[in-house]
Amino acid sequence: MSDFLASNLPFPVRRGKVRDVYDLGDRLLLIATDRISAFDWVMPNGIPDKGRILTQISAFWFDLLGVSNHVISQDLSNLKLPAEVNREELVGRSMIVRKAQVVPIECVVRGYLDGSGWKEYKASGQVCGIELPPGLVQCSQLPEPIFTPATKEETGHDINVSFEKMVEIVGDDVAHALRRRSLDVYSRAREYARSRGILIADTKFEWGWHDGNLILIDEVLTPDSSRFWPADRYQPGQAQPSYDKQFVRDWLETTGWDKSSPPPKLPKEVVVRTREKYVEAYERLTGKQFS
Repeated sequence: MSDFLASNLPFPVRRGKVRDVYDLGDRLLLIATDRISAFDWVMPNGIPDKGRILTQISAFWFDLLGVSNHVISQDLSNLKLPAEVNREELVGRSMIVRKAQVVPIECVVRGYLDGSGWKEYKASGQVCGIELPPGLVQCSQLPEPIFTPATKEETGHDINVSFEKMVEIVGDDVAHALRRRSLDVYSRAREYARSRGILIADTKFEWGWHDGNLILIDEVLTPDSSRFWPADRYQPGQAQPSYDKQFVRDWLETTGWDKSSPPPKLPKEVVVRTREKYVEAYERLTGKQFS
């Protein structure tokens, strides 16, 4: 999807790395673009259909899990838009959602040990202050899922914090409610995904306040907010093949790019392979063919 929309929709816009948010007054319009980011940079070219795939994966989970959430509709037929805006570009990649006061914590749940959690464990035997058994290896399945909150940073990486620090930020009752709800959503999603041949190694949730209630917001359980691994290829003790943008990261690591200047353009084969993994994740989870 082009960036044409940003200059033609007459609403204040907040632009993230991969999504655009338009203010509709009492609601928001979320548009998932095909932009892709890696190492905190947006790549010069995107992944065709990425925004549609991730939006439909989120919509699938919202429906399946039955958790109070921000989605109002994906039907844009009654939405007033400037005549020059191509509605077809928005179909499948857009959601009209409730406005919510965002809780300033990334609610991360881990069922397997990888990423920043693996780095912390190697250094201290803990993750976010949680003591873990000795002898775990990279990508080990944990005895039970753990809740490892992180701060929400405007730029750069989110910062892992202890649950006690989270309590200081949001209060005791809210912290316990978010931990309980996040673990519940992850556990149910993990069991379903496993039945479809996908391991959800970890994920992050965002929650917000709407009419005095905590609701699930933003994208949920997508390859961009989670680590998805093929169950039939799982081998602890090493990095796992994944359904996310790992092809992009791996290629960038071979280019000599310094990660502090604008990144190079992605070659066609990397774009194609990355799109294929997103499509495969969608089709495995939903049982539907992506078109």
